[in-house]
Amino acid sequence: MTKTLVPSKLFFTNGVGVHREKLQSFELALRDAGIATLNLVSVSSIYPPGCKIISRKRGEEMLEPGQIAFVVMSRAESNEPHRMIAASVGVAVPRDKRMYGYLSEHHAYGQTGKEAGDYAEDLAASMLASTLGVEFDENQSWDEKRQLWKISNKIVVTRNVTQSAMVGRDARWTTVISAAMLLFD
Repeated sequence: MTKTLVPSKLFFTNGVGVHREKLQSFELALRDAGIATLNLVSVSSIYPPGCKIISRKRGEEMLEPGQIAFVVMSRAESNEPHRMIAASVGVAVPRDKRMYGYLSEHHAYGQTGKEAGDYAEDLAASMLASTLGVEFDENQSWDEKRQLWKISNKIVVTRNVTQSAMVGRDARWTTVISAAMLLFD
C-alpha cells in the first residue's frame, strides 16, 4: 500500500523585499516571510480535508533549515517607479471537514492589498462552488453581517494573506509574496 502525503496543518505568511537585483529582492521577500531557509516546492491549490490553519509563529516553529516544504505561493515583482504590486493567497474552507477546499493565488499590478485579497477570496470561493456543482455569484453569495460565503446551503469560511508594496522612485526591484505553507505531523 502506498503512503499518501496529505498535509494536516497550514499557515499563511507574506513578505516584501527591495534590492537593486531582482533575485535578491525575491530572497529578501522570502526572508521577510520567514521561509528563505527552505527548499520550496510549489503545488497546486487544494486545501486538504481536515487540514488545520495554524498561526505563522507556530508554523515557523515546525520548520527546519534545508527542509523540503510544499507551498502555494503568489509573487509579484517590478522595478517600475511608483508601480503598485500585490500578491495574495485566498482560501475557501467548507464546513464539512471531510471535504477539500481551495487555495487561490492572485498577483496584480495596480491593485491595493485589499482589492487583491478580496479578489483572491472570491476566486477560491468560486472554485469551490464549481466543484460543488452550484452556481456562484460573489455579489449575491456574500453575507456581510456574518462574513461568510453561502454556497448551496453550505457555509464556507474564506480568508486571505496579502502583501502589497509600491516600487520606490529609485527603481529598485521590489518583490511581494504571499504563501500558504503546507505541513505534516
